[in-house]
Amino acid sequence: MPQASARHILVSSQEQCEALKQEILAGADFAEVAKQHSSCPSGRQGGDLGTFGQGQMVPEFDQVVFTGELNTVHGPVKTQFGYHLLEVTSRSA
Repeated sequence: MPQASARHILVSSQEQCEALKQEILAGADFAEVAKQHSSCPSGRQGGDLGTFGQGQMVPEFDQVVFTGELNTVHGPVKTQFGYHLLEVTSRSA
């Protein structure tokens, strides 16, 4: 089964998600932004979700994690939890 490692930032609005993405693209550290802004408990670890298999996350998340470019900030991705910025750090088939 395909496996991936990723980190994310979860916020409640698309506007905030887009603003944080711009900060990261301008040079802000993803992990620091996650610690400051993410509403997910993973924010304390810089948004690190560890390694997980395909199908373990919600479909919108899986779509990006298992098809998106590595080490690129993706999003906003809307799920039932809110808006995510995602960075896929590794993937194996």
